[in-house]
Amino acid sequence: MSAVADRLAALGLSVPPVATPVASYVPALAHGGFVFTSGQLPFVDGVLVATGKVGGEVGAEEAYELARTAALNAVAAVGSVVDLDDVVQVVKVGVFVASASGFTGQPGVANGASDLLAAAFGEAGQHARSAVGVAELPLGSPVEVELQVAVRA
Repeated sequence: MSAVADRLAALGLSVPPVATPVASYVPALAHGGFVFTSGQLPFVDGVLVATGKVGGEVGAEEAYELARTAALNAVAAVGSVVDLDDVVQVVKVGVFVASASGFTGQPGVANGASDLLAAAFGEAGQHARSAVGVAELPLGSPVEVELQVAVRA
């Protein structure tokens, strides 16, 4: 078992199967010492577990958990192209939050992804981040997470 898998297991989590793309793209691509993931939604066992706008149909606490799930799916995407123990740094995280009018808590929602990555990768999980409110996301998802990670050559 890998160190990343061990850290996740300590949280009662495991790396899920890679989510099937919903359009014409690959879940992750390795290039030049980096892995870039496509945006990952909060799928569990192939099912999008929530839809709606954060600050409307979806509360901020639920959205935090959904961002955590989407980040776990992004970790799975990374693991589909490299060994997770070869990740030397999570460089940048993008978190997109489908936001109801007036909702400004995107950073708190994005913490769900950031906290999961810190737990999974330890110090290498510290990263730069954007937390962006958007009008709509694919399939009506409340959140979407993408990663850029540096990997051992």
